[in-house]
Amino acid sequence: MNKKLLWIGLAMLMVTTPMLGQVNNNEDDEDDEDEIVVTDDKGREEVIEFPEAMTYDLDSLLNLYMAKTYLEEEDCNMRDINPVYSKEDYIGRLMRLPNVMEMVYNDVVQKFIDRYSGRLRHSISYMLGASNFYIPIFEEALEAYQLPLELKYLPIIESALNPNAISRAGAGGLWQFMIGTGKQYGLQVNSLVDERRDPVKASYAAARYLSDLYKIFGDWNLVIAAYNCGPENINKAIRRSSGEKDYWQIYPYLPKETRGYVPAFIAANYIMTYYSLHNICPMGTRLPAKTDTVMVNRNVHLQQVAEVVGINIDLLRSLNPMYRRDIIPGATEPYALRLPLTEVGKFIELQDTVYNYKVDELLNKRSEVEIKDDVPTYYKKGKRSYKRRSARYKSRKSSARKRKSSRRRSSRRRR
Repeated sequence: MNKKLLWIGLAMLMVTTPMLGQVNNNEDDEDDEDEIVVTDDKGREEVIEFPEAMTYDLDSLLNLYMAKTYLEEEDCNMRDINPVYSKEDYIGRLMRLPNVMEMVYNDVVQKFIDRYSGRLRHSISYMLGASNFYIPIFEEALEAYQLPLELKYLPIIESALNPNAISRAGAGGLWQFMIGTGKQYGLQVNSLVDERRDPVKASYAAARYLSDLYKIFGDWNLVIAAYNCGPENINKAIRRSSGEKDYWQIYPYLPKETRGYVPAFIAANYIMTYYSLHNICPMGTRLPAKTDTVMVNRNVHLQQVAEVVGINIDLLRSLNPMYRRDIIPGATEPYALRLPLTEVGKFIELQDTVYNYKVDELLNKRSEVEIKDDVPTYYKKGKRSYKRRSARYKSRKSSARKRKSSRRRSSRRRR
């Protein structure tokens, strides 16, 4: 893959947009820290944490198989410079977005736009390329529940479009479900399967969850804030603000990361639409044009599929991120295997060969074992030591006891 322009861009000194309004203008701090400091009109400073996905290192994204194999830096004549625009330009662009959800402008939103268009501009380049694969999946799930399609950009700030992302708190997948919430919405998590990482299942679960949150709050800003910190924290903030139900009114009572969550969401909608105005080039995509699934009802290792069907093992992992150890436990229940559409027929034709290929090597979990019990074994119980002897040793000792007892009885009779 040709990343020459990408790495040249990383080496260049990036020029970011000056902060507008009453925002702390310390760009060095922004490059080193994972939070921003905003100063209000009374000179009071407020610390806001960036969502965790905004702190991911670009190298970690480019090491994903999808980036290494199916994304490449396109020829781009744009200079790696972030142009300066006026406040009115940003307001006008946000107002022109064809969205149902409110996309307002303020100093905090500006700070997040600057972060995406400045320090994270090359991560945006990656996400623009990856979005060609993921965004249609998100839109389909959102449309099924009649939700605003602009919610498709929520995984931008949740996971940076990394299906294997795990947060510090243990949330996982593109939509960053906690295990408990994921199971509540039908996502299995066990030692072999983590459906939070499955793009399709997790997207439908996220759409259901967002729909349920909207039934509770009736306001989309509160919904996505609740998606970040939980509905309980939103209800607490509403009570502390004397019943206010506007995100910007309960803002001071929210956790630090949630204060930046709605601004980050607005900024993500902005940058994914107006990236070209900030000289950001999308990475080109060579992802499989179409994929399809086949149901597997026997245990199978991805390496069996890869070697028999002739598919790159990393591609299979990329298309099936839910299988944590490359094993599809189809014997437990039928599971879906996602393949490039061109390979589905070949798998069906060769599936018996697939199931039998290197089965003892790759699926070597035993179903039955015999216990080796022909030597003494030792264990401790309390302060005394006991020996568990073999059946033969116990038999010999039992016979000796009987002979000794018999001699004692004979001795007593003679007396």
